[in-house]
Amino acid sequence: MTYVRAYGRPDLFVTFTCNPTWSEIKELLLVGQSSSDRHDITARVFKQKLKCLMDFIIKHHVFGETRCWMYSIEWQKRGLPHAHILVWLINKITPDQIDQIISAEIPDTHTDPNLFDVVTKNMIHGPCGAFNNNSLCMSDGKCMKRYPRERKLVSDTITGNDGYPLYRRRSVEDGGKSVVLKYETLILK
Repeated sequence: MTYVRAYGRPDLFVTFTCNPTWSEIKELLLVGQSSSDRHDITARVFKQKLKCLMDFIIKHHVFGETRCWMYSIEWQKRGLPHAHILVWLINKITPDQIDQIISAEIPDTHTDPNLFDVVTKNMIHGPCGAFNNNSLCMSDGKCMKRYPRERKLVSDTITGNDGYPLYRRRSVEDGGKSVVLKYETLILK
């Protein structure tokens, strides 16, 4: 809370999750092993990639000059590490700039086929709800992550009264999908 008192709300909240199919992990596994058999390899590769990501954000200023930052590493149920990263920028991001760096839509397969593959393999929520009531995100018949988000389709990102952005999620007719998790193109690639 000291950071929030001193600098206000963070400008960026980034979740960085270890991918057990990263080539750096798979290349070090013996035949028949999975990443869950070698937590030492998984943790080491994750830490190296996290350092690269932090350098990308802090030293290379991909989102702008950084005032301060912090992160916390946690382990998921499958034993994979992930980091929650808070970043405060010197120049605050405006809603107009958010759509330039964050997306919650499936990219065009012809414009960027690699990004399309990564998003469709890793950034789609579900199926849950009526399609899968046994999904881990379900509680009392509803998705705890509030997907799908048909009621929250907007053509441009806006900032709500609470200060949190409502990310651009266009209707399917306008090229959008309501089950895409928000992502940052440069980081996802």
